[in-house]
Formats: sequence, C-alpha cells, structure tokens
Amino acid sequence: MSTKALLRRFDAWRAEGRTLVLATVVDTAGSTYTKAGHRILIADSGDYQGLVSGGCLEGDLASHAREVIASGEARLITYDLRGGNDELFGLGIGCDGLLRILLQRLSPEGDYEPFTRMAHIQRGDTPCHCAVLLADRGEFRTGDTLFDAVNPADGSSQADVLYTTLRPLPRLLVLGAGPDATPVVTLADLLGWRITVVDHRPAYLDRPAFAIADGRVCAPADTLAKQVTLALFAAAIVMSHHLATDRSYLAALAPSAIPYIGLLGPPGRRDRLLRELGDAAGALGDRLHGPAGLDIGADSPESIALSILGEIHAMTRHS
Repeated sequence: MSTKALLRRFDAWRAEGRTLVLATVVDTAGSTYTKAGHRILIADSGDYQGLVSGGCLEGDLASHAREVIASGEARLITYDLRGGNDELFGLGIGCDGLLRILLQRLSPEGDYEPFTRMAHIQRGDTPCHCAVLLADRGEFRTGDTLFDAVNPADGSSQADVLYTTLRPLPRLLVLGAGPDATPVVTLADLLGWRITVVDHRPAYLDRPAFAIADGRVCAPADTLAKQVTLALFAAAIVMSHHLATDRSYLAALAPSAIPYIGLLGPPGRRDRLLRELGDAAGALGDRLHGPAGLDIGADSPESIALSILGEIHAMTRHS
C-alpha cells in the first residue's frame, strides 16, 4: 500500500477529526515484511492504512494503538518471531524475524504532528532528513521528531534515534492520452506515483480514468518544456502513437535530466525517430528505453502497462 494512499487516508481521517496513531518500524532483524522507516496509520476505530506485516500483526498493533491514544504516551512494541517465538504471542505467523515498532498519537489538538509535516514534505519536491527519538532523553521524550536532522545512515537506529530520509512522492509524465494510457495511469497511481498526463487533444484528456491524475495538460507537443517543469519528474513515457508528436516529445526530453524515458513501439520505429532527431538523439543516451518495458510477453494494454511500470519501478528503486 503506497505512501500516496497513506496520505489520502490521512486527509480523510483528519477531515473527520479522528485521533490516529502513527506506527513506524524502527528496527528489524531476520526476515520481515517491512524495514526500518516504514510507516502506517491506525485510526481510533482500529482501522488501519498500510501494512507492517502481511496483515498478521496489524490487529495486535491496533490494540496497542488504543492504549497509546488513551495515554497519549508514545510506546515501543517488539515482535520477536524468530525461532517459533510467534507462538508465544498467540499469532502463529510462522515468520522468522524481529520488528520494533514505535507508536505515536496524532491528535486534532496537536494538529496531527509530526505526520502533518511529514505529509507536507512527501507532497513537495525536496527530500528532508528526519530523526525520531526512541527513548526519553533529558527534556526530550520518546517519539519527539526533528526535521532537517543530520542523517548518518538512512533507515538506521543509532543511540536510540531512528534516522530516515523523507522523500517526495515520485512524479511520472505520461505523454499521450490514448486508450492504452488508461492502465498506465491506473497502475502508476496504485504504486504511489504522482502522474501528469499531456496531450494536445482535449477529448482524450477528458477520459474518466484520468481523473486520478495529479495534473492534465492540454498543449501542443512542441511546447512541452514550457508547459511542464521537466526537472521534477523521475520518469516519462512517450506514447502518443504519432511519429511527429513523439519526435517533439523526445526532442523536449533530450536536454532534461529525467533518468527514465520510455518509448512505445517497435525497434524500427525507435530507430527512425532517433535518426530524425539528429544530434539531439545523443543526449537521450541510455535513459531511453524503447521498446519500453520488461520482456514479460505483454500482449494487452494492461500487461504492457505492467511491463513498463515494472521496469520503471526496478530502475528507480535501484538508482
């Protein structure tokens, strides 16, 4: 469940005035579903958004969350499931790892801090280092959170402090709003990307499926660089299925720093476009992936979308 979905649910619960608990994985050992720095939200009703396990621990966490809501005090919970110890918890999970999870109350009267600040950062465009105290220390209490902190090792706990980097939600630029862009946008949204769809045809952009996009831009392809701040995007997919339009898009993307540029169509079409681009083609370098997507035998708009998003996900996760 993506960070984007987490932020959407936060907005909904905040609008309802619910009291929440922020659950943060602060340390792990062995085989675990999530790693340090992963966060979910638990509402006062026991509902939760996100997973720290495969759905095995969340019910027990909700019970602890109710106690944190009642006391207002942050609490560290440890699940040691190594060596069959999960039977001691009555969970019977069969995993083989340890998780330490910090629970912090988020209240309307406290403006839901520190998560309000976290959400603002993730919806912005600048990363921010974050330090969370995991034990009382002088005037500071467990759960106190500092932003713009020195970050010696991302996702690590040192001297009872969890250091992480809060990263903005990634942005995807979809260039072409044809029918096959619909599953691309749907899947990208599910994965947590902020999506901007560009096309020069207003009727195409009005497709109901594109309502979930964060932005829709109706403009000629040769004005792309003036219409969109290309530096904000982690990936772009060129899929207008029109040679002249795709060539204009590639010409605009070539001088950008976007690390992944996908191009739909067979190799012969790609080669023709590169020849027509002339010297500008060299600037695309190995950032250009054409045909875009992993070789999974895709043969439908949905499976092609899966192959492209799979390739983007793999590249951005390992960059």
